[in-house]
Amino acid sequence: MNVRHGLRVLISAVTLVLAPLAAVQASGGAAVGRDHHDDDDSTMPLRETETIRKSFAGAHKLLDVDNVFGSIEVVGGQGDQVQLVITKTIRAESQASLEAAKKEVTLEVTDAPDLLKFYVNGPFRCNCNCGSNDGSSGWHRDRDYVVKMDFQLQVPSRIDLKLRTVNSGRINVRDVIGNFSVNNVNGAIDLENVGGGAARARTVNGGVKVVFRENPKQNSEFGTINGPIELYFTRDLSADFRFKNFNGGVYSDFEMTSLPALAPTTERHDGKFVFRTSRFTGGRVGSGGLEIKADNLNGDIRVLERHE
Repeated sequence: MNVRHGLRVLISAVTLVLAPLAAVQASGGAAVGRDHHDDDDSTMPLRETETIRKSFAGAHKLLDVDNVFGSIEVVGGQGDQVQLVITKTIRAESQASLEAAKKEVTLEVTDAPDLLKFYVNGPFRCNCNCGSNDGSSGWHRDRDYVVKMDFQLQVPSRIDLKLRTVNSGRINVRDVIGNFSVNNVNGAIDLENVGGGAARARTVNGGVKVVFRENPKQNSEFGTINGPIELYFTRDLSADFRFKNFNGGVYSDFEMTSLPALAPTTERHDGKFVFRTSRFTGGRVGSGGLEIKADNLNGDIRVLERHE
């Protein structure tokens, strides 16, 4: 495979085999309340909105936001303080349900020297890591209210990020340098002027767009099921890419040379050998080095050069 610099040329797509997918598995949560009521005000006529403002001093190494219903926006700036604004919206079927929502859904804050964590908790959490692969909790039961928390955070320009949400919200990050792990389910991920460490961004229904100010310095991965993936790198990029998609193409602004397929792995079960092969195709930019994976089912994957 040879891709001429400056052209977006199709790289052969590889069939993606999917296991059954539960909407909650990528995020460690589920919708607060009933999913079919999320955008149906007629069934939840009562509505109450509150604005929460907090500030936190100290040189935190990691910002961790574990939301369930709502958006997350993070913007880097000067100083070492974290400024938090949450728009909290409750919709309920009755006054009793509204009052229950106020008591049952809480924001738990961990303010430690190296960690600042915001965790939206409530009866919808099973708090048992069920169905989760990233240490966050799963969901529990249906309610007759919906609590949405939209996070807006102003943070130091250099900080690690771990962000998660599930329904009715995008995740946007701007002007932050550090490691980041970003998970959504029903919403897009849009990261601009980021990088400098390990990068991970995955959703299920929505696109993934990442514009790097500093190229990743560690192995990174990006994925979605329904949506495009657009990755903008600075021109000094050197990496080994692994791609996998089904309904769409893979395009690059960077010249790539073909990489051999990954060797199959071997496992032994009940006296028999099981061979597992990778479904990724690969391309090398520059001299290679760190590995960058990108996979989706429906949508293109684009590796683009950032132009100032």
